[in-house]
Amino acid sequence: EALAVVSASGKTVRDGIRALGGDPDRLAEAVRRPGEIKAFLELHIEQGGTLEAEGAQIGVVEGIVGIRWWDVVVEGFANHAGTTPMNQRRDALVAAAELILAVNRVVTSVPGRQVGTVGRIEAEPGAPNVIPGRVRMSLELRDLSAEKIEQLFERIREEARAIQQRRGVTITFTPIDATAVPALTDARVRQLIAETARELGLRAIFLPSGAGHDAQNMARIAPTGMIFVPSVGGISHSPQEYTRPEDLANGATVLLHTILKIDRGALP
Repeated sequence: EALAVVSASGKTVRDGIRALGGDPDRLAEAVRRPGEIKAFLELHIEQGGTLEAEGAQIGVVEGIVGIRWWDVVVEGFANHAGTTPMNQRRDALVAAAELILAVNRVVTSVPGRQVGTVGRIEAEPGAPNVIPGRVRMSLELRDLSAEKIEQLFERIREEARAIQQRRGVTITFTPIDATAVPALTDARVRQLIAETARELGLRAIFLPSGAGHDAQNMARIAPTGMIFVPSVGGISHSPQEYTRPEDLANGATVLLHTILKIDRGALP
């Protein structure tokens, strides 16, 4: 089924594998089984500002967050902006704005490092003199706990139901099949990384990864660990993304010494 999924390019996953020189019919031969790999370590920039703010040179990743996406549609009624009184409007964009604020309110109302984002929004018909009758937007929730993500989503749906009643609109949430399952790193590997950083005179702190990484999949079959180094200004996915050479060297040194410890039997 996965090979038949059509990407944004209009090609299936099967087509894409073939275009890159692979053989989709032989994928099973490349499968790695639990126990075949002693450990998996990944070095990465933090892509956030926690290390810099805390004055730490090394981040020991506790786990990689789960991610869930929804396609959200708000249906109101498009009408003339000049002749429709404010109290008679079913403005989909106003309702969407209230929902966006509700997402922020729900996600920040409980302790933790969970995040919620509306990163895309489209209003129709998109004319300055027409009340928006339909809005389509995205919703993304991330946390180390799949249960917490579900709880946050249920609270957001409750807020949506109240907005529907108040604004005379309908709001639907359609899950997007791009879910990433939370993946905790191995406690033994975490301690080895932290211990190595201390031995090298580097300050290390524990933190989650808010972005997806290769380690997320490797955690299914092997003990996994991740090492973060600071991102200047917490900037990532931008031309301004930058990590200092000395921080890159620190990360590479911690990675090397942790691998050597594992190779010498530090991971039973």
